[in-house]
Amino acid sequence: MPPESRLLQPDPAGIAAAAAILRAGGLVAVPTETVYGLAARADQPAAVAAIYAAKGRPGFNPLIVHVADLAQAQALANFSPLALRLAGQFWPGPLTLVLPRRADAAVASLVTAGLATIALRCPAHDVMQALLRAVGPLAAPSANASGRISPTRAAHVLASLPDVPVIDAGPCAAGVESTIVAVEPAGWRLLRAGAVAVEALVAQAGAPLPAQAGAVEAPGMLASHYAPAQPVRLAATTAGPDEFHIGFGAVAGDASLSPTGDLAEAAARLFDLLHAGQASGRAGIAVAPVPAHGLGLAINDRLQRAAAPRG
Repeated sequence: MPPESRLLQPDPAGIAAAAAILRAGGLVAVPTETVYGLAARADQPAAVAAIYAAKGRPGFNPLIVHVADLAQAQALANFSPLALRLAGQFWPGPLTLVLPRRADAAVASLVTAGLATIALRCPAHDVMQALLRAVGPLAAPSANASGRISPTRAAHVLASLPDVPVIDAGPCAAGVESTIVAVEPAGWRLLRAGAVAVEALVAQAGAPLPAQAGAVEAPGMLASHYAPAQPVRLAATTAGPDEFHIGFGAVAGDASLSPTGDLAEAAARLFDLLHAGQASGRAGIAVAPVPAHGLGLAINDRLQRAAAPRG
């Protein structure tokens, strides 16, 4: 697709076209005040899996979900008084809050990487706000191939992500990613420095809690990562009598990531089936072989972390 044909204007017609793509399960690169994001509906597992495929992202890390306002956010997460204070002060704006996910939150499990928390941000950009009000919450990491520089102009997206439509709203105002904080019962913890200064957070919420050595506070920190309670055995074409068998392709198992061997379908079902295995009451989980190419690289990365020796 020629680059110029992928550009959408930041006007009602362009926003309506982008909203139609998103509603249909497609991807659109969208402007925010921080960087351009690669957006998909947060409640559509296949669309979220497509984000990872487009970026070539090596592992399934939690994604930030963008919301139009506090009401959309409260449908997805539980807000403590401190979380409400931070949202009231810094939203809309470049602050991401990591909060306890509501049990009934309408998000794909791939968005949260199977965690009990969800990362939420209310962006301060008119175009993104219009999309969020038209479509609903959007998962949107930076709109660049994995490992590349974050995009602050539509031209950066055009050069990095073939075939993805882009709403061109000019350069991003902040040009640096959002600050990420985890809000906990005892206070708040800085997970990533960004466009909101730490000093501004301290002025509102006091000093941050210290970092927790060895804790999973940001994506991909540990070799053993978001693992089920039981041991996980990989490349298993058969399963023992006390193992829950997750199949793929010709290996049927007790439940299959994808009977047809579709890697996008497998990615979308991965965390749901790991949860099913954990809830099965069996002593272990066995997982059929998954090809190590395309999205299979990310699936195997996640499975290897789940199967790593426990500390």
